[in-house]
Amino acid sequence: MRYVVGLDQGTTGTTALVFDRRGRLAARAYREFTQHYPQPGWVEHDPEEIWRVTLGVLRTAVRRAGARGRDVAALGITNQRETTVLWDRRTGRAVHRAIVWQDRRTAERCAALRAKGLEARVRAKTGLVLDPYFSATKLAWLLEHVRGAAKRAAQGELCFGTIDSWLLWRLTAGAVHATDPTNASRTLLFDIRARAWDPELCDLFGIPASLLPAVRPSSGLFGETAPEVLGVPVPVAGVAGDQQAALFGQGCVEPGLAKNTYGTGCFLLLHTGDRPIGSDRGLLTTIACDARGGAAYALEGSVFIAGAALQWVRDGLRLIRRAADSERLARSVDSTLGVYLVPAFVGLGAPYWDADARGALLGLTRGVTHAHVVRAALEALAFQTRDVVDAMTADAGTRLRVLRVDGGAAANGFLLQFQADVLGVPVERPKLIETTAMGAACLAGLATGVWRSAADLAPLRKVDRRFAPRMPAAEREALYRGWQAAVARVRSRPS
Repeated sequence: MRYVVGLDQGTTGTTALVFDRRGRLAARAYREFTQHYPQPGWVEHDPEEIWRVTLGVLRTAVRRAGARGRDVAALGITNQRETTVLWDRRTGRAVHRAIVWQDRRTAERCAALRAKGLEARVRAKTGLVLDPYFSATKLAWLLEHVRGAAKRAAQGELCFGTIDSWLLWRLTAGAVHATDPTNASRTLLFDIRARAWDPELCDLFGIPASLLPAVRPSSGLFGETAPEVLGVPVPVAGVAGDQQAALFGQGCVEPGLAKNTYGTGCFLLLHTGDRPIGSDRGLLTTIACDARGGAAYALEGSVFIAGAALQWVRDGLRLIRRAADSERLARSVDSTLGVYLVPAFVGLGAPYWDADARGALLGLTRGVTHAHVVRAALEALAFQTRDVVDAMTADAGTRLRVLRVDGGAAANGFLLQFQADVLGVPVERPKLIETTAMGAACLAGLATGVWRSAADLAPLRKVDRRFAPRMPAAEREALYRGWQAAVARVRSRPS
C-alpha cells in the first residue's frame, strides 16, 4: 500500500493526515504549540517549536498508519499563510520568533503608506490591501529590529519565508528554499498577474530580492525530505496556503464555487477561474488552484478571529472546558437574549479592515448566563461570514447557491444550522472536515501519479450533511441588523 501525507501547519497546532490511494484516511496525528503575546496586538510563534511539532506529528501519523517512509509516495504541505520567518541561510536557525498573520504591530506603517497614496498601486499588483495581516511589513519590521539583520540580508546571508518555506527548508535539510504562488500572493511582494516577485514592491518595503524563495507550481516536485525525516527520501510534491488548499480539497476548482473554513480565523473563498476580479468592498483577490493544481484566481474574505473566539471563551473566560461543549450550551437556550460578541481582538478583517477596532460583549442584562455568551460566540462566526458573503457576491455579480464548509468548528451542528439560517442558503459539510490537509495531499498525489486526474479526486470528496435554511427572513434580517449595530460600536472610525 502506498500513502500520501498531508501536513497542515496551522496557527495553533499541526495536523498530519495519511491517505491511501482510495483517499481513505489511514491515520492522523495532531499537536498544539505555544502562542506568544509579547505586547497587546502582537502574536508570535517559535519556528523551532513549529518544526519539532511538525516533525513529531508526521512521524506519529505514518507510524499509526502502519507504514514506513518507503510506503509514502508523496508529502504535501499546507500552512498558516502570511506568518513570517527570517532565518540564517548557513545554520538554518531563525533569527527571531515568527511574526504571526494575526499580529498588528505594523499598523502604523501600513497607515503611513496609505497616507502617501500608495495603496491603489499596491492593490493593482497584489490584489491585497495595505494591512499588517500580510508579510511584507512584518519582514520589514524584522530587518529593522533584529540586530544586524538588514546588513546580513543585503549580503545574502538570510532567508525569508512563510511557514511552508520554513518547513521545506527544514524537511530538505536546507536543500530547498521555495514557495508556491498561493503563498507568494499573500506577501504584498508578488504581482499576481505576472505571477512573479515584483522589484518595485520589494523597493517600496525595503526587501532585498535575495531573501525571497523560488516560486514553483502548487502541484509539482519541490524536493525530497532528508533521509533522517522518515528513514528514506520522500518527495515533497504539493504546497498551498491553507485556504487555497481547503478550496482545492473541497473540489471548488471552477468559477462560482465557494468554501468557508472555520479555523482560528474564518476564511471564505470564491473561485473566479482564470481571471482575477477586483473588489470594491474590502475583499482580496488572490491566487488559487485549478483542477490540476495550476494557478487560478479567487476572491477572499478573511475574518481574523473565529475559532479563536471559542478558545478565548474556553481559556480566557473558562465558560467551557472543551470547544465541543459549546454546541450543547448554545442549544440549551433559545437565543442570546440580545447579546452580541464582536471578537475584534486583533482588529477587524474583511470587509472592514479596521486594525484599531477592539472586541466587545454587548447587550448584557441580568438574565444573561454563560450559555448565552457561548451562543453569542458561535453566532459571531456566522455573522462575520454573512458580512463577507454579502460583499463577495456583490463584487462577483453572482448569488451564492451553496456554501461548502470545513475546519474544526464545522463539526458544530448548531453553528452550521445558524450559518445556513443567517445566509439563507444551504451549507454542506464534508465527511472529512480537515479538507485543508486533504487538499495538500491531493496536490502532492496528482504531481506524483497517485491520482492521475481531477476525475480521480472526485470520489474522495463526500458530503456528510447538508444544512438547509429554516429561519424566517424577517427574523434573519433583524438579527443581522443587530450584529451590524454591534460592529459599528467597536469600529475605530465610522463605516
